[in-house]
Amino acid sequence: MTRPATPARLDAVLDRLYAARFSPAERRRRAELWRTLCDGFFNRYVQPDATVLDLGAGYCDFINHVRATRRIAIDLNPETPEAAQPGVTVHALPMQALGSVIAPSSVDLAFASNVFEHLRSPDALLEVLRAIFTALRPGGRLIVMQPNVRALGARFWDFFDHTLPLSDRGMTEALTLSGYVVTECRARFLPYTTKSRLPHSALLVRAYLAFRPAQWLLGKQMLVVATRPA
Repeated sequence: MTRPATPARLDAVLDRLYAARFSPAERRRRAELWRTLCDGFFNRYVQPDATVLDLGAGYCDFINHVRATRRIAIDLNPETPEAAQPGVTVHALPMQALGSVIAPSSVDLAFASNVFEHLRSPDALLEVLRAIFTALRPGGRLIVMQPNVRALGARFWDFFDHTLPLSDRGMTEALTLSGYVVTECRARFLPYTTKSRLPHSALLVRAYLAFRPAQWLLGKQMLVVATRPA
C-alpha cells in the first residue's frame, strides 16, 4: 500500500498551502482590495521617500501598492518573488534573520500583516520584534495587523498554520517589552479574512475605513502602530 506523502516542514510547503487556500480569482480580488486599503488608509503612514519593509509579504499585496522610494519584502514562500512588482526587493529568509540583509536603522516603516500568529512561541515573537527594532530608524514605525483572539475565540484555529494566539493587549505587552512605544491600537479593524464580509468595491471599502462603528461590528483583526523611540 502506498503511504501518503509527509511534508518535512511547513516552511517547505507554503506555496502548496496558500495555493489551496486562495484561488487565482481570490488572489486577484485580494490585490485590488489591498490597493484600496493602501490608497485609502496605509499610505498615510508613509513618506514618499521612505524605505518600507514588508514582513511575511506573501503575494506582496501590501508592498506592491504602497508608495515609497525603497520597498523590501521578506517571506519564505517561493511564490513571493514572482508576485513582487518591479522595484520590490525580495529576500527569502526567516524574519528573525532580517539583519543579514537590512542595515541597522535603515527602515522608516515596517509592516506585518497576518504573520506573527504563525510564529511558534512568545520567545520567537520577541526575537522578531527585536530584529525589526534594530532595522528601524529612531522614530520609525512598525504597523501590526493580525487576528485578535479576543474577538475571534475558537475561530482563530480555523487555519492549520496558526500557532500563536494574540490579543491586542498581548501584542501591546510584547511591543512594550521590546522597547517600542505603542501610539495607536484598534482592537477591531478589518474582518478575519478576505473571505469575510468586507465589501470589495473600492467605494464601499473606503466607506468602511471611514466609519469606525462598522469596524467594531465586523472587525476581527487588530491594528497596532508602534514607534522606535528617537
